[in-house]
Amino acid sequence: MTLTELKYIVAVARAKHFGHAAEACYVAQPTLSVAIKKLEDELGVVLFERGGAEISVTPLGAQIVAQAERVLEQTAAIKELAKQNKDPLAGPLRLGVIYTIGPSLLPPLVKGMIAKLPQMPLILQENFTVRLLEMLRQGELDAAIMALPLPEHGMAMQALYDEPFVVAMPQQHAWTGRQSIPADDLKTENMLLLGNGHCFRDQVLEVCPEMARFSSPGNGMQRTFEGSSLETIRHMVASGIGLTVLPRASVPDLDTTDGMLRFRRFDAPEPSRRVVIVWRKSFTRKAAIDAICEVVRDCELPGVSTLCLGDK
Repeated sequence: MTLTELKYIVAVARAKHFGHAAEACYVAQPTLSVAIKKLEDELGVVLFERGGAEISVTPLGAQIVAQAERVLEQTAAIKELAKQNKDPLAGPLRLGVIYTIGPSLLPPLVKGMIAKLPQMPLILQENFTVRLLEMLRQGELDAAIMALPLPEHGMAMQALYDEPFVVAMPQQHAWTGRQSIPADDLKTENMLLLGNGHCFRDQVLEVCPEMARFSSPGNGMQRTFEGSSLETIRHMVASGIGLTVLPRASVPDLDTTDGMLRFRRFDAPEPSRRVVIVWRKSFTRKAAIDAICEVVRDCELPGVSTLCLGDK
């Protein structure tokens, strides 16, 4: 039994597909399949039920996969312990960022890190919240920046900043004459949201109860459309399909009259999200986490309220 084999079975259990798991592990599918079959033969058990479009985990396989995850996490902790006597601010730091935070935060963050800590380059990974948490558990990332609420994760967490939401509309929309928008009014409009899997979609529905109630069929909202990215949704709004909700930091100039979009704040209390950094409790380079928090605090993000270190 090898750590590589354990990594493979965890990948297959999560992807439920041998090909996708092989891609995630950067190996050829035959290599992954042979390794898993070798492990099954060694253990004398069947871990996965083959057949059909989707692979399923056997009941015993689920227990073994769960144990494999713990082994991989402890292995990552051993590697981190080996770094204890080294400079925690020297060497690359693997940082994950969710898709809806990366475009606004990464430019000033990378610039600030280069200026203050050129000896600690960032290896960046943009992905969904669930995937970033998996990569943290497996030791593939050192830390990740995401937004509350989060699924149960059992990791250390530090608040970074609070970011309000704004309404984006086409330039000819009737609401451009308003100073702010009541959240309840959104139910009368065609709304564009990110598709399932994007945590920002869930955050918008969480903090805007009107949208959560009225986005269900038959509950009064005109109609909802989905986009794969905030940039795609911006283009759809500009074309006149409907309105959307955006994180404030993604709008450099809230009062702009250029371009095809117009932006308005929500009526108070404004819906918002709290952005946090998460890392394994066993991670030994805590000084590196603190350094990132300091640089983020100094980043100039439009409309964002940075939090003091120590706030939760």
